[in-house]
Amino acid sequence: MQKTNKSYSKRIKVTGSKKLVRRSVGQNHFNARNSGQEGRKKHKGTGVAKADYANIRKNMPFA
Repeated sequence: MQKTNKSYSKRIKVTGSKKLVRRSVGQNHFNARNSGQEGRKKHKGTGVAKADYANIRKNMPFA
């Protein structure tokens, strides 16, 4: 039986319509120079590229 790769499951969430959502890049540090609008944009998730779906599904078989 295949196990779920926990590093994938912590980084990627599956929506109700089975889309994959990941964290936006550039959130860790140096955020004081960003405008408020840019900072709020980073709080939202970003869609995962379709080319990566097969690899992610292989590592998250139960999602």
